[in-house]
Amino acid sequence: MLLAIDSSAGTSAAVVDFATGILAEASSDDPLRHAEVVGELIAEVLAQSAVRVEALSAVALGTGPGPFTGLRVGMAAGRAFALGAGIPVAPVISHDAVAAGHYSSGAAGSLLVVTDARRREVFWSLYSGADPESIPHRIEGPALAKADATLPDADRRIDARSIPAGWLGMVAERSWAAGRAFPSGDAVYLRSPDVTLSAPKRVTG
Repeated sequence: MLLAIDSSAGTSAAVVDFATGILAEASSDDPLRHAEVVGELIAEVLAQSAVRVEALSAVALGTGPGPFTGLRVGMAAGRAFALGAGIPVAPVISHDAVAAGHYSSGAAGSLLVVTDARRREVFWSLYSGADPESIPHRIEGPALAKADATLPDADRRIDARSIPAGWLGMVAERSWAAGRAFPSGDAVYLRSPDVTLSAPKRVTG
């Protein structure tokens, strides 16, 4: 049983179980209030699912792509929760959750997942379907592009305002059960930092 958290677009949290699926899920589409809502959403899904912290085996953590400020809030919250509970973190590329929800309905064909990167840019990932373990098969991305750029063709495009934490958790559960390696736990920003170190000033006597 996992707690799942993502703040790469809006903010979302969920409690999931491999056998029974998504037990509780709550989200906010607001792209600016991650820090204000993430704790409330975690508390809400734990209460709704009636799952005790001691019953959780890991925290599924959305690693982006996402803007720096929002993404780091969810990642910091997830890591702090995992540390306090004494459980590991299971990193998941956030776009994989959108694709998992799409393919879970029986949809087939290629899928383009797009999220807002701000500054008139978007993040995108391209999928060809789901594998036998129902894990989405990402064939390109995550990548960053101008909002008006020509993106890869796909049978369907989803512009997601928030990432479904329930499906993020299910990707983690299915990957765990299938013995798949998890991606790096590093945040996927895809953009150089705004602040750079200046050259040291020369000191003269």
